[in-house]
Amino acid sequence: MTPPGPPEPPGPFGTPIRRTAAAALAVLAVLVTALLGDSLAQSGTGELEIPAAGSITVLRLLVVTALAVQIGELAGVRIAGDGPLPRRWSLTAAVTGCAASAGLLVLLSALSGLRLGTVYGLREGRLILITANAFVLAALCAATTRHRELAALPLAVAVGAEALRAHPEAYSPVFGVSLTVIHLTAASLWFGTLLYVLRVMRLRGGRRGRGALLRYARMAGWLFAALVVTGTCSTLRRLPLDGVLTTAYGRVLLVKLALFVLAALLALTARRRLTRGADAQPPARVELGVLAVVLLVSALLTVVPDPHWLLP
Repeated sequence: MTPPGPPEPPGPFGTPIRRTAAAALAVLAVLVTALLGDSLAQSGTGELEIPAAGSITVLRLLVVTALAVQIGELAGVRIAGDGPLPRRWSLTAAVTGCAASAGLLVLLSALSGLRLGTVYGLREGRLILITANAFVLAALCAATTRHRELAALPLAVAVGAEALRAHPEAYSPVFGVSLTVIHLTAASLWFGTLLYVLRVMRLRGGRRGRGALLRYARMAGWLFAALVVTGTCSTLRRLPLDGVLTTAYGRVLLVKLALFVLAALLALTARRRLTRGADAQPPARVELGVLAVVLLVSALLTVVPDPHWLLP
């Protein structure tokens, strides 16, 4: 009888039982925040409740996360360099994004009282349908071995459709859409590429994967600058100063800003550790967790009322 081998060392998030418990708590926290976040943000503002806001937030979160995972993986493969690569998640992410987009279409049909065929003729319905089809094309690219990089084209279409959906206003729509395209792309690269790089480091070991994290840190500086500029411009054109605390949009935006600053500080900490030759994975993992919450808050931000239509 062969004696049992040594126990498997715990992963970066502890033992499998602890990882499962942590994942369950994280999912529960996401659901609670998505379902109750809009009500808490609108408390005392006098704004009308958005129907099915919690369900929309969850579906929007799945869409933006699917985009981030796929875009980040495309960039992460290039950053990783030579060596073993982790299993790709792009196919699963594309299928998830397509399913979430289909869910948004069904929900839009139910809320509007219109048939799906009629919903497709609405501006919102057309843009959601474009996003769903883009995810289908991205999934087909991810399922192949030779044409995976071609997924960048349908993903770019999905980002454009999401930007158009977020800016239905008649005032300077081109400028607003351009800001959102850059902002969403930069945010997806920050979260998605960091996720992939940390998986590379876990597969190769800290020292062998250190180069990938260092190359990512150089790119992250430009991403941070792009997010600051586009986020500031979008806020100034959409949120009057007197609506920061009196609207749900302003309150959620303040939470997002605080999380963004925290993620930036964690990124700086990880970069300092890299330059000193120390282990930069712990702050980078926390940074990834904070960025995941930023995605959730961003999804919630698309659900609360637009203050441009509420304030004079």
